[in-house]
Amino acid sequence: MTGPLAGKVCLVAGASRGVGRGLARGLGEAGATVIVTARSTETGRRTETRPETIEDTARAVDAAGGEGHHYLCDHTSERQVDELVHWALRRFGRIDLAAASVWGGNEGYDGERYPDGAAWGTPFWRRSAEPFASFMGTGPYPALLLARAVAPAMVSARGGLIAFVSFGTEDYLGDLYYDLAKATTNRLALACAAELQPHGVCALGLSPGFVATERVRDLGQEALATETPLYAGRALAALAADAAVLARAGQILHAGDLARRYGFTDADGRQPERFRIARDA
Repeated sequence: MTGPLAGKVCLVAGASRGVGRGLARGLGEAGATVIVTARSTETGRRTETRPETIEDTARAVDAAGGEGHHYLCDHTSERQVDELVHWALRRFGRIDLAAASVWGGNEGYDGERYPDGAAWGTPFWRRSAEPFASFMGTGPYPALLLARAVAPAMVSARGGLIAFVSFGTEDYLGDLYYDLAKATTNRLALACAAELQPHGVCALGLSPGFVATERVRDLGQEALATETPLYAGRALAALAADAAVLARAGQILHAGDLARRYGFTDADGRQPERFRIARDA
């Protein structure tokens, strides 16, 4: 394998599809060894019975030029996440990068309504608060579990990168539960950075745009998307290859901004700008 990340060991959580798969492919393009993890596997259950699996992603990493390995893991289980990281350290000796791209907040969303019957942006006082627990439990919480599990090895090695896939919350995102979940993930990046930076470990947030994931495609919204999952993957690979990445600890970085800084493009050669949610006039 060749490339700026050749010899590096990366772990991508939530990589069976969507942005997580794009991260894995982008790291594979850069020559990394990539451990892809999620709940959906060819030999067992699949989230929402969807067709994509971790084995698919591992093969995509191989095809991109890296070395893919898959590991079945429920990232809402502290025990399973700890076991995953222990396995990875025994198998590969270290983890240079860990990316948390687990997000189950859209499970059951049919393009118009969530399982509780509420549409995107329904005022919070007109819907149950119960779905909020799912948003937090399938986004920020798995991110915390992964960071907690990989941090000791990175601190010991005096180096490493932890990336939390989120969304920029400079402005209100249009749905209270979604906004709070993403803001919590962003705060997690800031807080982890404060504790890890003195040990040479970088924690930061990565904000893609409106990504043309498999789910977006199936809902007929692909024309609204601004970029493919690979755009975020190339952004993460560029950050991982930057020797000065520690200076970005705690920041929430947008894929479109990073493309201009590092010079990478999306799969079609374009350089989509930072995504911003349109506001009604």
